[in-house]
Amino acid sequence: EFRRASIHGHDVAFRTGGSGPALLLVHGMASSSFTWRHVMPALADHFTVVAPDLPGHGASAKPRGDYSLGNLADSLRDLLIVLGHDRATLIGRSLGGGVAMQFAYQFPEHCERLVLVSSGGLGEDVNPLLRALSLPGAEYLLALGCNRWAHDAGTTVVRSLRPLGLRPGPQFADIWDSYASLIDAETRAAFMQTLRSVVDPAGQRVSAMDRLYLARDVPTLIVWGANDHILPAHQAHAAHAAIPGSRLEIFEGVGHYPNCEDPERFVKVVVDFMTSTVPAAVSTPRWRELLLRNTHVGSLDEEHDSDTRHEALADRTRAPSHPGTSAAAEMALGIVMVPPSTETAAVTAREGSR
Repeated sequence: EFRRASIHGHDVAFRTGGSGPALLLVHGMASSSFTWRHVMPALADHFTVVAPDLPGHGASAKPRGDYSLGNLADSLRDLLIVLGHDRATLIGRSLGGGVAMQFAYQFPEHCERLVLVSSGGLGEDVNPLLRALSLPGAEYLLALGCNRWAHDAGTTVVRSLRPLGLRPGPQFADIWDSYASLIDAETRAAFMQTLRSVVDPAGQRVSAMDRLYLARDVPTLIVWGANDHILPAHQAHAAHAAIPGSRLEIFEGVGHYPNCEDPERFVKVVVDFMTSTVPAAVSTPRWRELLLRNTHVGSLDEEHDSDTRHEALADRTRAPSHPGTSAAAEMALGIVMVPPSTETAAVTAREGSR
């Protein structure tokens, strides 16, 4: 069922169905809830499934505003609460994986499990095309390349190949749907803002790797295509190693869209994960305990006193220029024009021995 809610005065489109524990499906960049069409019916046989169009995507509102991971996570939390779901398992693909991790970090009390599918935010590497699109001025080239004429021409070519038995892979519909969405100027502007919040010319500019230890109490499944050319599969292995107790499923012969390219296996893996794990219940004391394991709290006064002592020592050992003697000669001779303290004498001895 495709529905719409107005939250904070902005339309949020979402698909929902089924009953039971809640699954929140989060799509990738320039995509929409349409990407889950191959797996939603089967998942809805076991769970309540909610698949929103993120702000700036699909049929949701596209205001000029904040498209950061944090704000996207906020929008998911608000939608869940509006729909009466206090907690959910988050399944995020690509950008959606980054949003899901941000959600779990900001709202651990609302997150039961994580399923990261070809997820962003787990390493710097990303496809060169996305890096190029983050460059200044790329939006003007994107506007030239994404137009109705090119889209219609491409659609005609694909249709002409079908009688010959040539059909694109199941992921092609998602890719073509993403391209078509960028014909719209508002969608294109939101895409650029979203892209530049997470990618720059050097690669992915946000990473969850330094905080994945916090997910040790959250059952986590990582799903990746071995042939992913958008986000390489070695990032899946790194994330698996960083999250204690996580599960890793690598789909051989699959690219960036495991849920489209092998939907049967995807559903099987998710259902097995859901039925064999206990939902997380991370309390504030436990969150604090996890944070403190990787936190050092020191005194700025102590650091300031230490810096002052080092500066004083440097001042005492810094001799004024001796008439007729070069700085190099003074350093070589170890000339000190003030009575040496123990610390100064040690410094002088070291300089004289050079």
